Amino acid sequence: MDWQELSGNWVLIPPRPIGIVHFLGGAFIAAAPHVTYRWLLEQLGNQGYAVIATPFISSFDHVAIAREVLNRFETTLDRLKATTVLSKRYLPIYGIGHSMGCKLHLLIGSLFSVERAGNILISFNNYPVSRAIPFMDQFKTTLNPMFSLEFTPSPIETNELIAQQYEVRRNLLIKFTNDEIDQTISLTPILKQRFPTLVAVQTLPGNHLTPLGQDVSWKTGDVFTPWDAIGQWMKQEVYRDLNRLKQEILRWLNPRF
Repeated sequence: MDWQELSGNWVLIPPRPIGIVHFLGGAFIAAAPHVTYRWLLEQLGNQGYAVIATPFISSFDHVAIAREVLNRFETTLDRLKATTVLSKRYLPIYGIGHSMGCKLHLLIGSLFSVERAGNILISFNNYPVSRAIPFMDQFKTTLNPMFSLEFTPSPIETNELIAQQYEVRRNLLIKFTNDEIDQTISLTPILKQRFPTLVAVQTLPGNHLTPLGQDVSWKTGDVFTPWDAIGQWMKQEVYRDLNRLKQEILRWLNPRF
């Protein structure tokens, strides 16, 4: 099972898929999701989920990005259904987003007619430009005190869209204990008011970068040394949070996991 590039997406197809995941990563690290999120996405593939990870370049127009990533996802999905095992039967489609990827999935579910069995929103982030981009306030002051630049839609407009139009009923929200830029706490009541019994929230150990963890092989020599013990201990500590994230995602996707 290897990654392949198809219609601007990175695709991972298991031999007998049980579902489809559309993955969107965070700002600035989403340009190569099959690299930056490789371990987590390949774990989903190993459990039978076909993964379509859509790269994107960040800009101020988040509606345009949402429209573009959705169009590329649907184009790729149509091609896969015509030529691969995805054509054999109905498979549920789940959106999974990290950081800005959460906002894009929320916009997709609010502005476009899509078929989704649910969304998993990890470390939701919806900050204004002044906080999302370092030194933006200083830039505006230097360039023009009257200069105004904000994301489209703005954080307030995004929340209003979700509250009024978001149509994906089943959602899992995941936040980490050491994530200082997570805004799940503000998103939760908006979604719970819309779908009171179908929104789950999980707080897991980790930080905003936990989903980006990668596997590092530590090979011991013929003789097990203290350095080998330290290396294996470090690997266990580093990947404990990442493994917990993987387990919670899989449990929500398939409660029998």
